[in-house]
Amino acid sequence: MGKTRTFLRRAALPALCAAAAAPAWATNGMNMEGYGPVSTGMGGASQAIDHGTAAMAQNPATLGLMAAGSSRMDLAFGRLGPKVNSSIPGFASADSSGTAYYMPALGFARRQGALTWGVGLFAQGGMGTDYAGDSFLAMGSGQPVRSELGVGRLLLPVAWQATPDLTIGASLDFVWAGLDLRMAASGAQLGGLVTGVSGNLGMAMPALAGAPWARIDFSNSSDFTGAAKSTGWAGKLGLVYRLAPGLTLGASYQTETSLGDMKTSASGASLSAFGGFADSGRITVVDFQWPAMTALGIAWQSGPALLVADVKRVDWSGVMKDFRMRYDSAGMGGSVSFALPQNWKDQTVISLGGAFAISPALTLRAGYNRADNPIPEAFVNPLFPATEKTHYTLGLGWRTSPAGELNASLTVAPKSTVTNGQGVVISHKQTNLQMMYSHRF
Repeated sequence: MGKTRTFLRRAALPALCAAAAAPAWATNGMNMEGYGPVSTGMGGASQAIDHGTAAMAQNPATLGLMAAGSSRMDLAFGRLGPKVNSSIPGFASADSSGTAYYMPALGFARRQGALTWGVGLFAQGGMGTDYAGDSFLAMGSGQPVRSELGVGRLLLPVAWQATPDLTIGASLDFVWAGLDLRMAASGAQLGGLVTGVSGNLGMAMPALAGAPWARIDFSNSSDFTGAAKSTGWAGKLGLVYRLAPGLTLGASYQTETSLGDMKTSASGASLSAFGGFADSGRITVVDFQWPAMTALGIAWQSGPALLVADVKRVDWSGVMKDFRMRYDSAGMGGSVSFALPQNWKDQTVISLGGAFAISPALTLRAGYNRADNPIPEAFVNPLFPATEKTHYTLGLGWRTSPAGELNASLTVAPKSTVTNGQGVVISHKQTNLQMMYSHRF
């Protein structure tokens, strides 16, 4: 039976009193394929169009495309439906039970003269899986293996119309991250990840090398935050320029985050192995960051028809060379450091889409999103299958009243299959839905 978890609630704990927001399943690497149903309905293209407060998560300058003197509040809700299977052909197969993840979001913006400002709470992205304790991935330990990574942002954007044709924007982002991880490996495999040891724990490590299984576990039962967590900052710069009537160019740059190390409590993690070895301590995820991103887009409006195209470059290589952790024992004393090789490549994402206004009240949308797989196949881990490449999207907008509007989008990502360096075949497909109600005043 599929499990339901609220990824976006997990990313939103620091601002839960204001709204709920959480990380989403990996689509473009660990990013979502689009932010808000208007953009997502057109393949995720966003750089040169007015698509509401979801602009905060992409190009803040497009907030300046709002009508002068207007305000808007957006309430969004999404369901991400991944299906992941890991197998060794002819030997074993395991389905991830994480099949439904829900993600609310909230944004407000107001334009006063040439200045537009706002505040929003959105998921940035994430990834994760959940396999049963009797699956081959548990290595005979009898305990589940799972991961759940979420990154969210509280955004404070501003946009300024510098000339009739040029608007520039910026956003200051408070970022938080949370991670649960329950990982099993043979003692030899785990030993191969060790980069340093100290103290009594370090002296015990060679004896674990022959164990049929060993585990690293840090996970909690909260839907709001992971066992390991951190906070930090990031920012965005953007512009929108009207090249000609109906033709608009947009561009943005998002900085790499400056997050602190993610940490559990002093005894919030455990290291265990076959034969009765068990110890509790602290896990520190060292220097996990979200990458810098550069995007360029164009939009052409002709009567009721709109065509859009974006290209985005994501600097995964700058932040995902290794996934590094340090375990500090609270019982035995000493520490051990691990590094999981990742070697992610920079990723190019292309978003193409269009919209057609059937009437003043009804708009239909469609789009296509194509991204490189940033993970070399040899390094794909069944716990982190961020391998989707292609997304087909549909959307609609319905103006329910002069002040109210409902938008929705549907994304279908066909099955993507890779075989990693251990011979594990990992397949991943998705069906995702987003909805947003907007109120203008």
